[in-house]
Amino acid sequence: MEIERVVEAIGAKRIRITDHADEEAQADKLKYEEVYFSVLNGEIIEDYPKDKPYPSCLIYGQTFAGEPVHSVWAYNKKTKWAVLITVYRPDPERWIDFKIRKKK
Repeated sequence: MEIERVVEAIGAKRIRITDHADEEAQADKLKYEEVYFSVLNGEIIEDYPKDKPYPSCLIYGQTFAGEPVHSVWAYNKKTKWAVLITVYRPDPERWIDFKIRKKK
């Protein structure tokens, strides 16, 4: 997946937010403006091309304050809508530079 497609969907306000993403954003005290900003200046760190019903990816970015954020987005090529599946503040114990999963 290409991050540009998610960025374009955000800019056009073609976004669907799952209940799970909404709950996680509230739990981690993340505002959607911060989540969108993290994508606009972010990078794909994991790609899930076989996800159903649409391919998805994990994006690493930062809040306005420079704090790390992970968000998982799916993209529907047909409708050009992006779906925020989940979002969270990554645990530094589980990530190397917030970009590579640590081996268990």
